[in-house]
Amino acid sequence: MAKKGIFRDAGQTDEVADFFYAPNESLAQMIVDAWVNPDFKKLLLQHGNTKALFAERGFFWSGTTRNPVVISEDDYNNGYTMHTHDEIVFVLPNHDGKCPPGQNLLETARLLMAATPHGI
Repeated sequence: MAKKGIFRDAGQTDEVADFFYAPNESLAQMIVDAWVNPDFKKLLLQHGNTKALFAERGFFWSGTTRNPVVISEDDYNNGYTMHTHDEIVFVLPNHDGKCPPGQNLLETARLLMAATPHGI
């Protein structure tokens, strides 16, 4: 049975420490965009697109050996195994993208970003 979390190895013996990122306007909006736009969500969850999508939000990865990757909360709960040692893994919190009329999802994104391990 898979363990919840992010692991460096397929045997799930070398777990990456969980961290929580303080809510950030740009990343919170990225989460909302993924919740309400299935095409954007699909792009965000494809590892080869992540650097460019983060750069569009003002996060640049030049000068670092880290490679950002976004996974779904389900992938995290099923025990995600990193593909390379230089991945920095972010988790997209689950949400159906629905919101009451006259409201927005930004506050929900900020809250779930702070409450989801590795949450973006």
